[in-house]
Amino acid sequence: MIRSGLVFAASALVLAACSTAPSTTDSAATPAVTQPVDEFALAMQTVNQLVDAGNTQTAIDRLTQLAGDPDLSQEELAETLLRRGELRFSEQGYDLMGAISDFEEIINDLPQTEAYSAAVPMLDIARGKATSLNTLLVQPETTRQEKFNILMELGQHQEAIDLMIQSNLTPDNDTLVAMYQIGYLCEGDELTGREYDAIEPDGTERTLRFCDFGK
Repeated sequence: MIRSGLVFAASALVLAACSTAPSTTDSAATPAVTQPVDEFALAMQTVNQLVDAGNTQTAIDRLTQLAGDPDLSQEELAETLLRRGELRFSEQGYDLMGAISDFEEIINDLPQTEAYSAAVPMLDIARGKATSLNTLLVQPETTRQEKFNILMELGQHQEAIDLMIQSNLTPDNDTLVAMYQIGYLCEGDELTGREYDAIEPDGTERTLRFCDFGK
C-alpha cells in the first residue's frame, strides 16, 4: 500500500505539472536519459574481441582479473569462470587442467547459477581429455615433440619448456604466439639464447627469445 500511495502521489504531481505548464510548440526536446553502464557486459565484450583478434591468452588474463572482482554477483562470477574454462580448454588455450579447475569451482561452489548446467558436461569432457593425454604422455613411442605439445596443452608449461630447451625443439607458430602472450617469450636485443620466429594473428612478425635469458 505504501508503494501504491507513492506511485499515486507521483502521478498526481506529474498531472499537476502538465496542467500548469505553458503550452508551446517551440519547447526544447526532452534530453535523452543516460543508461547506466553495464561494466560486466563491457568486460565480457572485450574478452570476445580479444579472442576474435587471436589474443586468447590475453583474454584469459582479462577473465582472471575479472574473476577477482569482489563486486561480481554469483551469476557473473560463474559466467566468468565458465568462459575462462572454455578458453583454457580451447585449441588456443593451452591449460586443460586450469579449465578443469574452473568447471569444478562452478559445480562445487556455484551450483545454483545458470552456468552450472553447462559446466557439468564440460567437466566430464575435459577430464576425459586429460586422462587420454596423460596416458599418451607416458607411452614409450610418444616422441619428445609430442610430449612437449601434450604438456603445453595440459598447462604444464614449465615442464614443456624444460623439455623444449633440453631437446632443442621448435614449437609451431600458434604455440610460439601463445608463449609470447603468456610471457615466456619476449623481444629484446638484451636477450640471449636461441631465436624463434613467430607471426601474430594480425600479421606482426616477431623474433623471440626466452624472457629470462640474458637478463
